[in-house]
Amino acid sequence: MRKLLLLCASVLLMTSCNTGEVRRTGPADRSATTETAAMLAGLHRAAGEGIMFGHQDDLSYGIGWIHPGGESDVKRVTGDYPAVYGMDLGDIEHRSTVNLDSVPFEDMKAFVQQVWSRGGVITFSWHVDNPLTGSNSWDISSDKVVASVLPGGEKHDEFRVWLDNLAEFLASLKDDSGVAIPVIFRPWHEHTGSWFWWGQDICTTEEFIALWRFTFDYLCGEKNLHNLLFAYSSGGDISSKEQYLERYPGDDYVDLIGFDYYQMPDAGNRSFTDNVNRVLGIVTEAAATHGKLAALTEAGYEGIPDSTWWTTAFWPAMRDHRISYALVWRNAHNKPGHFYAPWPGQVSEQDFISFYNLSETLFQSELTVLSIYNQE
Repeated sequence: MRKLLLLCASVLLMTSCNTGEVRRTGPADRSATTETAAMLAGLHRAAGEGIMFGHQDDLSYGIGWIHPGGESDVKRVTGDYPAVYGMDLGDIEHRSTVNLDSVPFEDMKAFVQQVWSRGGVITFSWHVDNPLTGSNSWDISSDKVVASVLPGGEKHDEFRVWLDNLAEFLASLKDDSGVAIPVIFRPWHEHTGSWFWWGQDICTTEEFIALWRFTFDYLCGEKNLHNLLFAYSSGGDISSKEQYLERYPGDDYVDLIGFDYYQMPDAGNRSFTDNVNRVLGIVTEAAATHGKLAALTEAGYEGIPDSTWWTTAFWPAMRDHRISYALVWRNAHNKPGHFYAPWPGQVSEQDFISFYNLSETLFQSELTVLSIYNQE
C-alpha cells in the first residue's frame, strides 16, 4: 500500500512538471514510429521516478518450469512481473525456430505482445554466431571476423542475409491492430571485453564503429525498421569516460548506454557494490553529456547465495544514480545453479520482497500506471 501511495503521488508530480535532469534527445532513428518516440520519452520520465527491475527470459522458463503462459519466477515471489523483460535473438540469423537457449521464436513474439499490452519494456540482445568460422559468438580464434562482414569483406553478403533474417523477425512484432511494437535492441554487447568475436582485442575501434553503424543503417534504412531503440552496452571493466566512449558510434546511432557487471564467487559484496557504483558514475555522466538514457544492462550473482544480497549489495550499488533499469540474467530451467532471480523458497526470497517494496524500484504494476507509451 505504501508503495502504491508513493506511486500515485509521483504520477501527479510527473503530470505537473518536468523534473528531468538529463538533456533529452529524440530517437536516433529519425524515422522512428510515434510509439517508439513515445517509449523513449516515457523511459526518460520513468527514470525520474525510480529504477525499473528487469529479468532475462522471465516469461520463457524458470526453476522447475518451462514455457507455460503467464508464469514468472519474479511473479511467483512478489505477485508482480518485472518492468523489463530481456530476450535473446541468437540463432535468428539462421532462421531457426528456437533461439540459442531453445526458446521458440513464436513464443517470444507472443511474450512481446503480452508485455506490450501491459505497458512493459522489451530488450533484445543478440548472441550472433561467428560468420567466418561457423562457430558461436564466443569463438575468438580469428581477429578478421568483423572485417569480413563489413562492405567488401568475404562474409559481407552472408551477413546481410543474417540481418535480413533478424529484420524479418523484428518486423513481425506487432499488436492486434498492426502497430509495430517498440523494443530496445542491444547488439554487440560487452565489446570492451574480448570473449566475443566483436570484442576489444578481436577487432579495431574503427571496425567496431563501422559494424555498429552498418547494422543501424541497414536495419533502419534498408529494411525500414523504425520500432527500435539502440543500446550501447560495454563490459564492466571501465576506468574512465574516455575508455567507455572509445568505441561509441555517435549520438545519431544510440538511444541508451549501459554496461554489464556480475558479482564473481570469489569477490565480496563490497567489491560488487563499489565497482558498480563507480562505473555507474562514469556511465551516467556520459549519458547526461550525450542526452541518453543510462542502464545497468546486465547484472547479477549466480546462485544468489547471500540471503540479503538484494538490499545490501545490489540496491546500494545503484540507488544514488539516475538510471532507467537494472536487469539480472536468466533462471535456467536445465542448468542447476545457473539462476539470478529468486523463486519461492530460495534463500534470498524475503530480501527480494524487501527490494521489491522499496518505493524507488519499479516493477510491472508501477510501469503500467506510468503509461510510458502515452505521448506527452
